[in-house]
Amino acid sequence: MVEWKELGDFLNYEQPTPYLVKSTDYDNTYKTPVLTAGQSLLLGYTNESDGIYEADKDNPCIIFDDFTTSFHWIDYSFKVKSSAMKMLKPKKNTNFRYIYYAMQQIIFVPQQHQRHWISKYSHFLIPAPSLSEQNRIVGILDTFTESIENLKKQISERKQQYEHYRDQLLDLEGKPEKDVKQFGEICEMIKGNGVQKTDFVDEGIGCIHYGQIYTHYGSFTYTTNKFVSKEVFDKAKKASKGDIVMTDTSENVEDICKSVAYLGEEDIAVSNHALIIKHRQNPKFLSYTTYTKSFFNQKRKYAYGVKVTGIKPDHLARFLIYLPSIEEQNHIVSILDTFEASIANLEQQLSLRQKQYEYYRNMLLTFDE
Repeated sequence: MVEWKELGDFLNYEQPTPYLVKSTDYDNTYKTPVLTAGQSLLLGYTNESDGIYEADKDNPCIIFDDFTTSFHWIDYSFKVKSSAMKMLKPKKNTNFRYIYYAMQQIIFVPQQHQRHWISKYSHFLIPAPSLSEQNRIVGILDTFTESIENLKKQISERKQQYEHYRDQLLDLEGKPEKDVKQFGEICEMIKGNGVQKTDFVDEGIGCIHYGQIYTHYGSFTYTTNKFVSKEVFDKAKKASKGDIVMTDTSENVEDICKSVAYLGEEDIAVSNHALIIKHRQNPKFLSYTTYTKSFFNQKRKYAYGVKVTGIKPDHLARFLIYLPSIEEQNHIVSILDTFEASIANLEQQLSLRQKQYEYYRNMLLTFDE
């Protein structure tokens, strides 16, 4: 029988006041990271040299967001952004890493915007096996964590490599003048319409809603993740096999003109705030083109709006793109497809490894109270 104790029995906390960053003049060339305990974690880097919270691999801490209860294991020195952050350190006779894993088992969703560590979170019960058992559990879970971090690193490196080759292959610089075209020369742009989120049904005819282009789709898809009734479909603008569906509205410049090449056999409905791009090119080639640096720079030039950012079709029509022969388009697509497949394979491995980790964490940390 394993004893259960309050989380606060294992951890001391420190307020962030002495470590708060004074300036928001962040720059990647600066040395010290600025952290928030929320999901974003790293806000940037500061050149402030005083009030740094000292941490390293031998002296780590857990940063805890008092409002959201999000937390992170940190083993490097940093400055603090939010006054709601607490730095948690271990009391004696416990494996700190074990406490971190045990905290991941706590299920708590804050319902109110209030501070939670003292009033609620520190009172949650966690199992307190012997120190030798804690060490054994940590050894197993650290092996999974190391594997997960290694896969994340591989994915990040592969994505950087992919983006480098994509920009190199599709960049305008150095390309023959005859192969540089205005976007409006090679396509017809039709504004989507009529499909609202309230129109979604469990089964029906496929549709692409502009909101899902930001969150669900990559550069191409054969299927849709949402459906509408025939009645809604009949009134909507439609995309056919090979068409590009592109957002024309977003909250930021990065997400406008985010594109997905639709490669399915059946026509689909397309919502407003999206453009249907009809053309006679390789659809994947055009979609890949919209993710390049040169395309982004042109978005930044023509984007308008503050709270909501948009692009006008007549401005989009002026964008310059590299457009070689269909044979060369196909060749470039085959290269980029190889990168995408490699990244997808690594992401699938990561998903499976994370599920394994969660299974073993649940199994190892399940004790009778």
